[in-house]
Amino acid sequence: MTSETRTEPTALHGGRLVAARLKAHGVSKLFTLSGGHLFSIYDGCRDQGIDIVDTRHEQSAAFAAEGWGKATREPGVCALTAGPGVTNGMSALASALQNGSPMLALGGRAPASRWGMGSLQEIDHVPFVRPVTKLARTAAATSDIPGLIDEALHLCLEPPSGPTFLDFPLDQVFMEAEVVVDLPASLPDPAAMPPPAGDELDRAAELLRGASKPVVMAGTGLYWAHGERALRQLCEELQIPVFLNGLARGCVPADHPIFFSRVRRAGLKGADVALVVGVPMDFRLGFGSSFGEETAIVAVDSAPPRREHPRPVAVELYGGVAATLDALRSGAAGGPDRSGWITELRAVENEKRAAEQDGLDDDRAPLHPLRVYRELGQVLDRDAVVIGDGGDFVSFAGRVIETYEPGCWMDPGPYGCLGAGPGFALAAKLARPERQVCLLLGDGAFGFSGLEFDTFVRHGVAVVGVVGNNGIWALEKHPMEFLYGYSVAADLQPRCRYDEVVRALGGHGELVERADDLRPALERAFSSGRPALVNVMTDPTVAYPRQANLA
Repeated sequence: MTSETRTEPTALHGGRLVAARLKAHGVSKLFTLSGGHLFSIYDGCRDQGIDIVDTRHEQSAAFAAEGWGKATREPGVCALTAGPGVTNGMSALASALQNGSPMLALGGRAPASRWGMGSLQEIDHVPFVRPVTKLARTAAATSDIPGLIDEALHLCLEPPSGPTFLDFPLDQVFMEAEVVVDLPASLPDPAAMPPPAGDELDRAAELLRGASKPVVMAGTGLYWAHGERALRQLCEELQIPVFLNGLARGCVPADHPIFFSRVRRAGLKGADVALVVGVPMDFRLGFGSSFGEETAIVAVDSAPPRREHPRPVAVELYGGVAATLDALRSGAAGGPDRSGWITELRAVENEKRAAEQDGLDDDRAPLHPLRVYRELGQVLDRDAVVIGDGGDFVSFAGRVIETYEPGCWMDPGPYGCLGAGPGFALAAKLARPERQVCLLLGDGAFGFSGLEFDTFVRHGVAVVGVVGNNGIWALEKHPMEFLYGYSVAADLQPRCRYDEVVRALGGHGELVERADDLRPALERAFSSGRPALVNVMTDPTVAYPRQANLA
């Protein structure tokens, strides 16, 4: 059912005002869990033809909104009922803030006319939601709703992108107001932003032009800025090796001659100039120590970082990322031949890959995680969307799963919240129904949101999950035993039959205990056309070889 165009002021209740403005901005999905405070919004979405996708936990609904943003680079929207609905969604809001994910969370709220009297689920969300969002507001009147929706959607895409939050008192959202709802709708276009003004761009081009061993370290901000084409052209023409993390994975294909993944330490340490594009120098870059002491760093992003750089940078360029990279490509042309630098790194990269072969070929039972990913890599399409939700098991995936297109790798990001994967997978498959969507789960992570396989079944969303089942919290157990000689609170139920859980929920489930059985099981899961889970027994003695601790 869709509403007719309303060009004159029309009396509509608040939920229909919400939905009309969402529809005007191109929103097609609302992720939610049923709650009475939200009924009028559901009525509005039904009127406007916006699909209502309900989950089994508000955390998953909110992570699905973030996942929609990651899959499409457009705002994802969720609706969370008052009180515990909103608090259940807060981890996803915090995750989206650290990932820069554009999303809007709509909250129910106890009625304003009864505020302070102890209504059901009465709590003021705004003070505790504000620190994890770019905007947190409460509608003061029904007539304010259209403008608030416009503002929140605009702000979540405005650099630096991130989550916004609006809540609606029950009386305000059920009452009518006479307003014009069919107003023009527009959202920021990060790809159209101009480069920064001033002479800093010339300074950066001069540094890059004179560099004999430059590198690019690009991250999630590159993806949000639609900068992949410009980055690839710059690195191809100037012969610059590229390293990627976060959502930037796939912005240069994994089989491109200038892309490197196994030799990042040597590349960053050995660089004389590093373009750091859309990625903060946080723990993933050793708080800046991943680069050489003499490396001149050029920071490129859509907006200044939320935190100060942990080490001095030579040049800061904040503005249109694509336009900045294009300008650097032109301004830095004519530098030295860098083929020797690329050849040097490629030799080390090949050595590192060869050293992984034993793990990839390992026939042990339970399986080595690398063997799991060797078999999975032979089944995945080039444009498959892979979602990681776990500790050590997903760390191995991040190392060896290859990504060839933007938006094809998702993980929780620096906030590291387990349980995000099913929401991401739900959104990714709804946004890209023609693609394989593969959800990689540690057995610990499955416990957070595994019941969302019921959501996949109810909505006909054929996500394929792969569980690395080693019966432990490996990310904690191995380090704790190294430090203390023992571990506590780090064991799970051995050989738990998560595949039978998924079968009971109506999906396809299989148990795999031997390496030779894995690929046929994966093929059956992807060809089943149903939500599926392949439960793989993995070796609990295998620890991911980390060089960093929690700090």
